[in-house]
Amino acid sequence: MTETTQPLTRRAARENAAADGTRGEHAETPRTTAAESRDERPAAEGGRSRRTSLRGVLGEVLLWVLALAGLVCIVLVVLAFTAHITLIMFRTGSMAPTIPAGSVAIVQQIPASQVHVGDVVTVDRPGELPITHRVRVVADGPQPGERLLTLRGDANAHDDLAPYPVSTVRIVRFSVPGIAPVIVAFSNPLVLGGITVGVAGLVIWAFWPRGRRPQGQDGSDEGHGGPADLPADAGPRRRGAGTENRVSP
Repeated sequence: MTETTQPLTRRAARENAAADGTRGEHAETPRTTAAESRDERPAAEGGRSRRTSLRGVLGEVLLWVLALAGLVCIVLVVLAFTAHITLIMFRTGSMAPTIPAGSVAIVQQIPASQVHVGDVVTVDRPGELPITHRVRVVADGPQPGERLLTLRGDANAHDDLAPYPVSTVRIVRFSVPGIAPVIVAFSNPLVLGGITVGVAGLVIWAFWPRGRRPQGQDGSDEGHGGPADLPADAGPRRRGAGTENRVSP
């Protein structure tokens, strides 16, 4: 009885050992594949870091542009209240070529007593738009501190019809040609609304938090265990527990 059972039991043990070796070879394959995927991970992370840096640079540029625009607005408001400095736009070419049509000029309000011949000034006219021309003659007015200014546009052949009695004027400090259409376009509510929405969208896109998968201390992703996460002897231990063979004495 013992001789009949023993050969059969040894042959079964050899077959089980061969099966265990085959399973061990298959168990090594996922570990190799996982190692290759880990080698490819730095390249993907490098691409994500470049995209993140691009978003950061774009966000910083937008912030600087917005900050500069806000600073300009604040400076203009402060100058308007403290130094009486404002902007005027030239719709006609009466001051060409010195100040062509479409220019924007920086003007400052001063007393008429400080005006001299040759200055370019803006005077207010009752019931009409202000006019900006060059001073040709300065004369005393009927009231103290008042002056009678004779003006002419640089592009005109004759002086204006009558002198302007003024106590204050706005003198042109300097002008920038060609930007009046831009300011007019920006004053359109639809354009302002579109720019506001566009800038807000770019800022949100640049600073929107991007999700990142949690990583362990060794840099590997947590919660995505696979065959490579198992100990090397886990497979044989599990198989040995279920295929334990005993040889009959």
